[in-house]
Amino acid sequence: MWDEAVTGYDFGPSHPMDPVRLALTMGLVRAFGLDRAMEVRAAPAAGDSTLRLVHREDYVAAVRDVSQDPGAADGSYGLGTTDDPAFPGMHEASALIAGQSVAGAEAIWSGEAEHVVNFAGGLHHAMPGGAAGFCVYNDASLAIARLLELGAERVAYVDVDVHHGDGVQAAFWDDPRVLTISLHEHPRTLFPQTGWPEETGGPAAEGSVVNVALEAGTGDEGWLRAFHATVPELLADFRPQVLVTQHGADTHFEDPLAHLAVSLDAQRAVQEACHGLAHEHAEGRWLALGGGGYAVVDVVPRSWTHLVAIAAHRPLDPQTPVPGPWRDEVYARTRQLAPGRMTDGRKPSWREWDAGYDPADRTDQAVLATRRAVFPLRGMLT
Repeated sequence: MWDEAVTGYDFGPSHPMDPVRLALTMGLVRAFGLDRAMEVRAAPAAGDSTLRLVHREDYVAAVRDVSQDPGAADGSYGLGTTDDPAFPGMHEASALIAGQSVAGAEAIWSGEAEHVVNFAGGLHHAMPGGAAGFCVYNDASLAIARLLELGAERVAYVDVDVHHGDGVQAAFWDDPRVLTISLHEHPRTLFPQTGWPEETGGPAAEGSVVNVALEAGTGDEGWLRAFHATVPELLADFRPQVLVTQHGADTHFEDPLAHLAVSLDAQRAVQEACHGLAHEHAEGRWLALGGGGYAVVDVVPRSWTHLVAIAAHRPLDPQTPVPGPWRDEVYARTRQLAPGRMTDGRKPSWREWDAGYDPADRTDQAVLATRRAVFPLRGMLT
């Protein structure tokens, strides 16, 4: 899903969420010819009736008002804050990104498409009644809500952004039809200070919310071990009809806003794993979204181009050189030098959970806390 107008989601020149990351990602997708391996489609902006599947009517009206008059934003509804400054066209750009994710979900449910990628999406912090964490409308929640409206009975959401997927968790806190799994930096050290393993869902949906909170400094081996020690077993138990995944690239060791130490190669390994899990458990129905990521030249375009390539069944060898014309585009747009290859030079590996638990290992402690909190609620062994 792509429309050049999504780059209008622009909080201003001093904000870390620079829309150049979207333009550069699409440029790299095109440089590798992946736009010819998948259909590139644009969808209309989400209308009010769609936005109200998740968001309150008064909040949508407030976004529309400050979109027309950004100077009137006073922090109400989270609009006009440092994280979410108001800008002209805010409603239109936010609704357009949401429309791409919702249309992608519709295409998957109808059988029109097997895999859909919207790397402009993944705005997982937006709440039903407010903006938060650079997110105005929660396209991930809206896509899931649309799937439920169309008749889906089991939708799994897996979020590997460095920040907790709090908005999606909140939207489906008490809905057993949605399993939300978030793998993120520990809330002690990072916004939004939620996502503790003890958060497991509301009274009607206990065990439908899963949080794996990892210590600052966790690198490839720990991150991959935590993913594989939780996500595959939970998806096998839940048997989703559709898998929705959020691939924020801000877990990377170069990201300026967080404290994990994950490589591009490990991010790619999780993307491959999600693709495989969609085929194993959801008949291949996979909606993959972007998310955070503030190393806008070195990391985000390469990470999400790998995601598109995997979804297109045209995975890129990590050793592949970055095309010269794209490197020229990077310099022209940013005056920065682009990376030379589609890898950080790492070879990701991890110990399987069945290999044994180390009580002194912080990652193992985090995984066990999650398994003990959630697995019994689902009738699973810890």
